[in-house]
Formats: sequence, structure tokens, C-alpha cells
Amino acid sequence: MSVAILSPLAGWITPLAEVPDAVFAERMLGDGVAIDPIAGELVAPGDGVIVLVHPAGHAVTVQLDAGPVLLLHVGLETVGLGGAGFTRHVTDGQRVAAGDLLIGFDLDRLARTAKSLVTPVVVTNGEAFTLQPVTAGRAIVAGAPLFELVPTGVAVAVETRMATASRTLRLPLAQGLHARPAARVAALAGGYAGPLELVGPDGRVASARSAVAMLVLALPYGGPVTVRGSDAAGVDAIAELLASGMGEYRAIVEAPAAVTRPAPTSLGGVIAVPGIAIGPAFRVSAVELKIPDRGAAGEAERAALAAARDHVRVGLRAEAEGHGPQAGIAAAHLAFLDDPELDAASMASIAAGASAGAAWRGAIGGHADALRNTGDARFAERADDLLDLERSVLIALYGAPDMPRPPAGSILIAEDLLPSQLMAFADAGLAGIATGKGGPTSHVAIIAAGLGLPTLVSLGPDLAMIADGTQLVIADGHLAIAPDAASVGLLRAAAAVRDVRRRAAVARAQETAVTVDGSRIEVFANLGSVADARTAVVEGAEGCGLLRTEFLFLDRAAAPDEEEQRSAYQAIADALGPRPMIVRTLDIGADKPASYLPMAAEENPALGLRGIRLQLAVPGLLDTQLRALLGVRAQAPLRIMLPMVADRRELLEARTVLDRLAAAMGVAAPELGIMVETPAAALSAASLAADAAFFSIGSNDLTQYTLARDRTNAAVAAGLDGLHPAILRLIAETVRGGAVHGRWTGVCGGLAAEPAAIPLLIGLGVTELSVPAAAVAETKALVRTLGLAACRTLAAQALDAPNALAVRALVDPLLEHAA
Repeated sequence: MSVAILSPLAGWITPLAEVPDAVFAERMLGDGVAIDPIAGELVAPGDGVIVLVHPAGHAVTVQLDAGPVLLLHVGLETVGLGGAGFTRHVTDGQRVAAGDLLIGFDLDRLARTAKSLVTPVVVTNGEAFTLQPVTAGRAIVAGAPLFELVPTGVAVAVETRMATASRTLRLPLAQGLHARPAARVAALAGGYAGPLELVGPDGRVASARSAVAMLVLALPYGGPVTVRGSDAAGVDAIAELLASGMGEYRAIVEAPAAVTRPAPTSLGGVIAVPGIAIGPAFRVSAVELKIPDRGAAGEAERAALAAARDHVRVGLRAEAEGHGPQAGIAAAHLAFLDDPELDAASMASIAAGASAGAAWRGAIGGHADALRNTGDARFAERADDLLDLERSVLIALYGAPDMPRPPAGSILIAEDLLPSQLMAFADAGLAGIATGKGGPTSHVAIIAAGLGLPTLVSLGPDLAMIADGTQLVIADGHLAIAPDAASVGLLRAAAAVRDVRRRAAVARAQETAVTVDGSRIEVFANLGSVADARTAVVEGAEGCGLLRTEFLFLDRAAAPDEEEQRSAYQAIADALGPRPMIVRTLDIGADKPASYLPMAAEENPALGLRGIRLQLAVPGLLDTQLRALLGVRAQAPLRIMLPMVADRRELLEARTVLDRLAAAMGVAAPELGIMVETPAAALSAASLAADAAFFSIGSNDLTQYTLARDRTNAAVAAGLDGLHPAILRLIAETVRGGAVHGRWTGVCGGLAAEPAAIPLLIGLGVTELSVPAAAVAETKALVRTLGLAACRTLAAQALDAPNALAVRALVDPLLEHAA
């Protein structure tokens, strides 16, 4: 009975002989056909199990239930791309059904960088099947019948003679043993008698006559490989072929001898939650949950997994109905828990004999790996949410491991943390948190902020060198390690003074902020929810200077409709009462992914399709959001702000949309301003101000773009400093350009809440500061100690300073006097 193979791609069928690569054209890997793709998705050609996903993501080997083993190789010479342009959706050993997505790839990018897009579909165990004739030169859609295989009835002989010769070498192939060199080894081995094998560093063995078997070893460049067999001449010939590099030779560079480095005395990181913390280190290490690979009867495993998910669901629903950051995180985890793809993948694995735990871990792992492989920090943070959900369900299945609790007053240190791990210690009286990885927008950072715990992230691998119990200090973006008693004493005194100052500021939180010489500075709050708005009112905020609307769009399966958005915006406006609100339109894109907006992975997502660029590219998003905002009835002015504007055209296009919608609804269009986040916008401020009603400087992005330092990259982010004179000059130019048309300029980035920056911003002409709600009272208090004339003199000096360190030295005396 013949076996139907479905097309894994949409495209044009091409004879294998016409593929411009001898390995495929001469059928060294087996018979088959090729497809010239017209879409960037590779899907399963039938029901089966993934044998291997190549580390570079360009090729998949799948064994179908009916017996054929197929190699699907996207493009030619794509291994050298190192995974760029590819997104893996499956992992080794995962069960798949016909039509399941295996690999996504950027068709346009591969067309520019690969030798060819043509994709061979090869039957690698061809001795067991005969390929029926295929009509080439025709179009085919993914999932349509591609060709048929007729079983030959020939069994594969098993080589049993003992190996008597062997040679071990380090593999000098730059891309490891991928399809092309494996085919050449297999062709050479076919000319010798007796068994010939390759042995990988982990002890796995593959016949040298099977290219696919060798691929499964996943032998990397520089790794050891042993060639062995009963024919010494054949062993030598294969070893020499491997040693030659086969046109991909790359010399093996010996790693230098390990040098013992002294433990660091200080580490720089990224501030996720500001503040000072002093205490002993308490390390949280990942505890591996032991789960069985194989399950009992399938029905029992399905029932166990369903019960565990129900248990987790009850807890998440209770948290989601509460208030604060944990409620939103629980709601996101609920959406993941009920994701149909996770359910289908886990049920398929249980049907194949896996235990409930192994099936759930496998389903989660494939999606988490796909997110991590994008190379973007924000995607990785969402992967951590999936892993946290995996852990919660596994604990419900098999019980929680024993974990020691940190002593009160300690600083939690870890390579990375999951939200559930932090919540387990929420009542432990922690002083602070320091992690080697992680980002300032992660859910752990959000929870830490809610708990009031000073937190540093992205401290790097040297954090692992810190021993438990070591005295630590978190302050000003640095982690001091085992500081001397005098330094600790000074910091404790500074923390005590700050606490007194904080209480005094809170007592006057509802008063306006006016400099000693009578200049009014508005202090607003950055918001992301109704709860934030209520907190901001209590803390004395005079309005909302930045409403981040992404909270409505992320961690969900579909975009919110107009009514849901209007209701959310109205609730925040109601919470603010007579205070004005500035709403930033949707700022998502490849740097902040949304599952319902399929987007190709980008090498530099911060420079890609995001903010206003995405809104104009997907106009339905902008139209719906603007209609929702136009429907809000607020007590105070509601203003709209566009993110990531770089030129006047983007602003004019958005204004046209806003005016059209306002006219259709019979309402007045609100003031439309822009975020100044790019050097281009700052330097073009005079031109942009002709059409923008106001400017709000996003100092975080402006700093990273100006200094060319990715704020999510632990290797360089510690060097970011918004007080660099180049940043201050761009702020000055923004204020000057706005003044040409009588526009005001505010700052809503992290710089607005930094004490050292506030006198400089005021001196440069900024009249509105939008800060986290918890910083409102202290920001107002500092403004009341400053004089506008002195701030202007200081700002002028700072513009001519050589670097950020020199700027800070200029500000220090003023802040000491203010204290």
C-alpha cells in the first residue's frame, strides 16, 4: 500500500536533479523533489516524530508513522546563516501531526542572503521505498499531496562485525557536520566493506553510511568525533575527509588556559526597581523537578494533567481577580494555560506514551525555545512566563521540592527568577533582589516593584561568584560586594536620611511644585492601569503624563476591540478625575511581541517595525484605538501622543487619520503630540512642532539610540547614562525647537525621576516631569528646593562637559545644598 507524502511548503515543484547543489541533485542523501517556496512556513508532511531540528534551524528530519524518514532542507547553503531568519517551532523528539508548523522563515531575508530558496524534500531511507513519478513545474499548496512512496519490502541489514580500527579528531568544519558533508561521508563509506561508524562526544553512534544518522549526532565545529570500523582503510579515509574540512575548513583554536579571576568587588546592572538595599546574599538555585518520562495508561495521564491544570487555573483566577501587578500577570498566565496549541501538543505526546509531566514539559519547551531563539530580550521574558507556568503545573502533578527560605533582610541573588519563585518569598522580609539575567520589563521586575524591593537585573555571569552570606549593597545601579564597614555605615545613614525625606515629601504630596523663584513645574505620573491611576492620585500626581496602552494588547490571543479599549481608558480617566491624561498610542512591534500580529524575527527589533511605524503599517490598529479614545468622556483634557516618530510625514499621516475619525464621530480632535525618542526627532523638533501640540521626551530610548547601547543587553546596558552631554544637547534642541511654535516639552522617561537630572531638565526648559507614581512626592519636594536661574547656569555648564561623570560632578554640590 502506497504512502502519501504531503507538501511541507507552498510553492513550485522542481525536479531534484535541477537543484543547484550536487549533494541533492545527485541524490547523495536520497531521492525526492524540491519546492521553490512562496511562503515562509515549513509544515509537517505527515504524522510522525521529529528526529532532529538542526541547531541552525534551517533543516528538519522527521520520521513518519508510516515509515519514511524525510529530510526537509530550507534553501541551499543556509546553515551558514546560523539561525538568522529562522524560527523553530518544534524540538527533537516532539510528536507532530500533518500540517503542524515546524519552521518559520523570513522569505525576503533568505532571498537576499542564501544561495537559493529551493527546498529539497528527500526520503533518506530510500532502500525501503520507491518514489512514484512526480509532475514538476506546477504550483502546490502546503498540505496538498506531493508524491507517493511504495514500500519495497527490503529490510535494512544490520552490521554486526566488531570494530577493529578507530581514529579520533576534532571536527574542523565551520558549520559542524551538516547535510552536505554528511552526504559526502556517506558516499565515501559506501565504497568500503564492513561496518563504519561515527561516535559523538556523548557516546551516541551513527552509521557512516547514513547521512541522516550522522546528522542526528549534531556534531559541532571543534567537537571530538571518533571514526571506527572493521576496515582500517575505510576508517582512515573517512577521518582524512573529515579532517580536510571538505571546503568548510576552519582551524581549531585551542581555548586559552583558564585563568582564576578574583571575585569582583562591584557589578553594574540595570535598575529594574530603584532604591537602596543592604543585606547578606541569599542564593536561589534552580531545583530540577523530577518527572517520569513514560506514563501509565493514556487516559490516566490525560486525567492527571487535566486535574493539575484545573488546580493551577483556580489559583490563577483568584489572583487575577485581585489588584496590583500580580493580577495582570495571573491573567496572562491563564491565557497561556488554556492555549489550544499547548493542549494539543501535550495530548499528542501522552497518546505516544509520554507521562503527563513529560508531555506538558515538551509542549511548553517547544514554544519557550522558539521565543528565546528570536534573540530578543523581551521575547525571552515571555519565555520565562511559559517556564513558570510549566513549573506550576508540574508541582501540581508531583509536589513541590523542598526550598530553604531566605532570612529576613537578605538580598535574593539568582541567575534568573521566575514570578512564582519570587512570590513564594513575598512575605520573607527581603531587602532587595539582584539577578544575572532578566530585564526591567519582566514580570519579576513588575512584582518586585509592587513589593517595594530595590532590584538590579542584567548583572552578568560574575554574580555566580558571590557566596551565600556575603554582605551586599544595592545602590545607584551597582551591586557592591563585601564593602567595608565604613561604606556600609555611610549608606545606612543615607538610607535613613532618605526615609525621613520621603516621609516629609509625602506629607506635602498634594501641593504643587514651584521653584524658589516662582517657576511652576508640573509633576505627572506614568500609568499602565486603573490601579496605577488610583495610586498616582494618592501620591499627589497632577495628571497622567504617559498612559502605556500596551497593557491592553499584550499577553492575549486577539487585539482588544473598540468597546474594550474605550471602557479601559474611561475607567482610568474616571480614576484621575479632574486631572489631565496623555495617552500614548500602541507601542508594540518586534521588540514587544503580540501573538495576533505575526511578524518576522528582526535582528535589531528596537530599530524595526514598532511604534508609529507599526500603527501606519497596520492601520486597523490605529483606527480602532483612536475611535476608542475619541469616545472617552473625561473631566480634564485628554491628549494623544504618538510613539517613535522620526519624521514629519509619520505625524501628518496620523493626524489625518485622527481628524477623519473625529469628524465622522462629530467630536473635536484632542491635542496630538509626539514622543521624542530618536535623535532624528530631537534634531527636527522645530519642524515637527509646526504640527505637534507638545513634546514628551522618552529618555530611555533616546539614550540607547544616541549612545548605541542596547538597554536590554547586560554586556553594554550598564554604560547607559542619560546625563551624557550628547543626550542633554538633544533635550535642549527639542525644547528650543518646540519653543519656535510655542510648544511645551516634558520628559516621561526614567530621567524625569532621577534627582541628578531634575535640575538640569528644568534648566534646559522642560516644564513637565512624568514619573512613576511612587516618585511623585519626592520629585515635587526636590523641585521646591531649586531656583530656575541656578538650574539654567548649571545646564549651560553641563552641555559643555566632556562626559556624564563630569556632569554628575557638577550637579552633586547643588543636590547636597538642596538636601
